[in-house]
Amino acid sequence: MKGLLTKWIKTNNYSERLPDEALYRKEVEALYLLLTNFYGTDKLVLKASKLDALSMMRSDSLGEQTAALLKIVTDDPTPRAIPSLEEIPELLNEAEEKIADLIVRRSVEDRLDRQINEKMQKRHMEYFQEIRMQVLKENAGPENAQTLKKLGLLEKMKQVHLSKPMTEVLRPVLPEEIIGQNAGLQSLLTKLATPYPQHVLIFGPPGVGKTTAARIALDTVKKTPDSLFLPDAPFIEVDGTTLRWDPRDVTNPLLGSVHDPIYQGAKRDLADTGIPEPKLGLVSEANGGILFIDEIGEMDTLLLNKLLKVLEDKKVMFDSSYYDAADPQLPQYIRDLFEEGAPADFILIGATTRDPSELNPALRSRCAEVYFVPLEPSEIHKIVRQAAHKLGIELEDQVPEIIGNYVMDGRKANAILTDAYGLVRYRDEDTEHIVIRAEDVYEVLRAARLSPYVTKKIQTGQGIGRTLGLGVAGFIGSVLEIEAIIFPVNEGKGAVRFNETAGSMARDSVFNATAVIRKLTGEDLRNFDVHVNVIGGGKIDGPSAGLAMTMAIYSALKQQALHLDVAMTGEVSVQGEIKPVGGIYEKIFGAKQAGVRKILIPEENLSEVPSGVTGIEVVAVESVEQAMLHLFS
Repeated sequence: MKGLLTKWIKTNNYSERLPDEALYRKEVEALYLLLTNFYGTDKLVLKASKLDALSMMRSDSLGEQTAALLKIVTDDPTPRAIPSLEEIPELLNEAEEKIADLIVRRSVEDRLDRQINEKMQKRHMEYFQEIRMQVLKENAGPENAQTLKKLGLLEKMKQVHLSKPMTEVLRPVLPEEIIGQNAGLQSLLTKLATPYPQHVLIFGPPGVGKTTAARIALDTVKKTPDSLFLPDAPFIEVDGTTLRWDPRDVTNPLLGSVHDPIYQGAKRDLADTGIPEPKLGLVSEANGGILFIDEIGEMDTLLLNKLLKVLEDKKVMFDSSYYDAADPQLPQYIRDLFEEGAPADFILIGATTRDPSELNPALRSRCAEVYFVPLEPSEIHKIVRQAAHKLGIELEDQVPEIIGNYVMDGRKANAILTDAYGLVRYRDEDTEHIVIRAEDVYEVLRAARLSPYVTKKIQTGQGIGRTLGLGVAGFIGSVLEIEAIIFPVNEGKGAVRFNETAGSMARDSVFNATAVIRKLTGEDLRNFDVHVNVIGGGKIDGPSAGLAMTMAIYSALKQQALHLDVAMTGEVSVQGEIKPVGGIYEKIFGAKQAGVRKILIPEENLSEVPSGVTGIEVVAVESVEQAMLHLFS
């Protein structure tokens, strides 16, 4: 709008007919007219009065009128100097700019007002429509064409049934069907079938029947006289690796949580009152029965500590900032849950494949411990034949033995048999009489890229500088081949070399061995280059290979042959004593699988040898001298 009036006046030749002052008066009158239209006469007079510009606005002086105009458009009450005729054009341009801004702002505000009104009208109509639909729903019920269509689809889906999963068909249902875990199952039953049942931790490798044993144990104990477990006692199963929870207890499927309607949004039945409602967790569902947590060693530490508190209190307490005990609208069951807690009197059975030392000590102190063992090949054979009987199929004689060479757990054995079963049904036309042959099993094994778990049987006879140590990985024992060789060097120039991948404790065992050998032979190994190697670079976490390393070095030094079918375990002190080690059962098992004839263990570990061990001779020794009697001819 800048200079528009002036340009319009000049365009219409007013500038040729009027002197400058008359031209400026016309422009001032036009600008006052615009202000009058914008504010209205009354508001313009009131505004001029507040800005102390009314008298100047009504003056006949062009300068005073211009000054008043500037005070009004700039909203400035301070006194202004009366401009000269030469200053008036610039001031009028400024006034035009201000008036243009006012008009543009008013235009924008009017447009926004219209949009706001339109939005409010739309929202009003939407709210009206929502109320109308609510009334229609209340009158017509919850169903409509779409919900009825989905209901019909759901009912159709329910009519489709496949056969049971193979795992359910082959799962043991009686205690005698659990193969190879007689001692563990009996121990579990004795801890439950008493007037004072205990919480239990089951340790063992995967696939040996820990979960199944816990389920069968509850069913068995229910049938015993005076059992504390009622016939309908629940068995609640959950995997510790999948338990997720919110530290704010907004969600906690294990212990339970509180639905705060103000914080989380109210349910319909509590919407008006805003009453928090506790939601019970698995510990309450297991009340009076068993809560089985598989892989309990993988649970979140803080959640586990909360679970231990529940084990002590036998109830779960809830808390909410929105709980008001004085609220007369509070349902009684919610009052009871907040004030007395939810019952959680159950027996915890946790299963884990971890080493006991890796579990929370507080958890272990509250639970009895039961150990399930790896399965021997003969037990795998029984599991395979049992599964074949349940499936109603025949096996070639060598099939159980083949599967037993490739797996060490029942679950995997059943999986291989199931795959072979599916292969034969898919390939052969006769599905009534199914026979699983050796080539069928080998085809499944090749497709699964499986290899025998015992890849190398030990040799018989004798050898120099070669011994067998024993190690444990998880719950599985294995044989370690250790070799040593010695080269004479200049006096005092020798060194002991050992593969670093075996671990620092194994390296310390080598240095202990050098001290013992010096005591036995009088030879200073600093006069020799001694090389000790664990074949395959096996990782040795502890000092249990000390005896085997000592004997390998001694054999290489004295050039005396050792029996190659005798394995040993034990820590060697610098005095030549054999100190106790861990994992005796697992090491005996691993030695049996590799074909070891005899195993030497520390005297202090003799009580850990299971009764009735067959297929291997177990000898306890206290010193290196005693061990040598069994190793050298």
